[in-house]
Amino acid sequence: MLNILVQIRECLVKLLEWILILLVAGLVLDVLWQVFSRFVLNDPSSWTDELATLLIIWVAMIGASVAFIRNNHLGVDYFVGKLKPRPRLISEILVQILICLFAVVVLLLGGAKLVMLTLLTEQVSPALLVKMGHVYMALPLSGLVIALTSIETAIKKIGALNQVPVEVSE
Repeated sequence: MLNILVQIRECLVKLLEWILILLVAGLVLDVLWQVFSRFVLNDPSSWTDELATLLIIWVAMIGASVAFIRNNHLGVDYFVGKLKPRPRLISEILVQILICLFAVVVLLLGGAKLVMLTLLTEQVSPALLVKMGHVYMALPLSGLVIALTSIETAIKKIGALNQVPVEVSE
């Protein structure tokens, strides 16, 4: 089962990286057009601010997912690093379980509820008329990716825990 999760993660990270590249490129072009239209043409574009905001939402959520998959996210592990191998692995497993719970409850389920509500109420952005439910899809997508990654990491750490000998105190 772990091999399947690893293969899914590898495909997913490549896809997410390409999506992130396209989103950032779009954001750069949007901001360049905004600056050009404002300062060169003296006719500021009415939609570029809104597009930049929508793209930043997606860049932030997809970027957070990619950072989590690559283990490049922020973490406070000073005290965990001071623990002996077995307690360290146990605490890392507990952290992965908490991360998974947060990703599922807040990002995946909460994000899905937000998407459904905004789609049902037919909320659209003022300038671009984009359905806000489509913008908020970044939340459950990110939650799914983070949850799958934390499950895979927890399984790996549980396997590693079985390899670490139990210390006997004297």
